[in-house]
Amino acid sequence: QVQLVESGGGLVQAGGSLRLACVASGSSFTINAMGWYRQAPGKQRELVAVITSGGGTNFADSVKGRFTISRDNAKNTVSLQMNSLKPEDTAVYYCKALISWGTGPTYQYWGQGTQVTVSS
Repeated sequence: QVQLVESGGGLVQAGGSLRLACVASGSSFTINAMGWYRQAPGKQRELVAVITSGGGTNFADSVKGRFTISRDNAKNTVSLQMNSLKPEDTAVYYCKALISWGTGPTYQYWGQGTQVTVSS
């Protein structure tokens, strides 16, 4: 079984920074990609940023130039550095991992979410 645990959310003023972290626990798996999604009240969950096992990244247009994503493959962690935060970044942020075992299929796992609130 795989568990994703997020940390680092909180309340920050507009223009401030937060760093989110997510660690995947389990055994004998391969993490093919990890990423962050967010869901604001009344809105659909949306992609924020994703990073592949090879380090390739993709960002939502709304966060480009402000957010960076990184991962530590040895520690099965992914981090999201959020700078120049705006009130519209307020949401619950979820970590997602695409995981496989050997040559088997890929499964997606989600963390429990962490609240990020940006005050104006």
